[in-house]
Amino acid sequence: MSSSNAAEAPGTASTRSGRLSGLSTLVTGGGSGLGRAVVDRYIAEGAVVTVLERSPDKLRDLVASHGDSVHPVQGDVTSGDDNVAAVDAALKAFGGLDTFVGNAGLWDFGKPLLRMTMNDLEQGYRELFDVNVKGYIVGARAAAEALAERGGSMIFTLSNAALFPRGGGVLYTASKHAGVGVVSQLAYELAPRVRVNAVAPGGMATDLRGPRAMGLGEQSITDILPVEDQLRQFSALDIAPRAEDYVDPYVLLAARNESRTVTGVVFDVSAVGTPRRPDVDSDVANPGTRKHTT
Repeated sequence: MSSSNAAEAPGTASTRSGRLSGLSTLVTGGGSGLGRAVVDRYIAEGAVVTVLERSPDKLRDLVASHGDSVHPVQGDVTSGDDNVAAVDAALKAFGGLDTFVGNAGLWDFGKPLLRMTMNDLEQGYRELFDVNVKGYIVGARAAAEALAERGGSMIFTLSNAALFPRGGGVLYTASKHAGVGVVSQLAYELAPRVRVNAVAPGGMATDLRGPRAMGLGEQSITDILPVEDQLRQFSALDIAPRAEDYVDPYVLLAARNESRTVTGVVFDVSAVGTPRRPDVDSDVANPGTRKHTT
């Protein structure tokens, strides 16, 4: 395995320019939603990307869109063997690995504790924690040594639910709080060779699904989110965020020269902790009319 800081595969990132030029990256759950937005942006910034994804259709679409800049690996993020296979594929295709993005996840659709049967709770816990927590840990284990060779980074997708209530039900919220612990501990264990951080986005319309054990496997978050105008009404910034709005921190944390001092940090980019001002609607409808006091 090369100890160089840049991937040297012909016709890949080494020939591109951008903030991530020359970097080899691995994204789990990169076939749709936020993961796909990260993949698209990484490639636009000059990186090459290996994607671990369950859906063969989504992988085919990635290859059709990006050609040799993306290397598809079909597999299950909860499988240690599949994560090892994805890392090995990145090493073989692109000569090394600089950034691992643990992104694949499940949501519990805000199911309150008292509205779940004991069977839902037990089975849903196993499935959701397998993906949201175990998937991150086995992915980190598979990638750690390759990342250490290049002084690389790990980035995990968390959520506003990692920091605030009402971002999901008790299962999802607990899993994302566990993710904060994963970041903190791995930042300590893998220093000084690997930086470990997370991004906590807010709600967005994606293909994020729920545990099949709870009957939520065929439902996506898009099915229940309010329409764009209504979604804006929950935002302090009066916006309805898209997946693309959240990807800049993933670029920052992958770029060594932009984040070389950063590890053990959760970047809250959700704005959920800032309540919406009660007079925002009138300000938006009549810009420039608000009176400012000093």
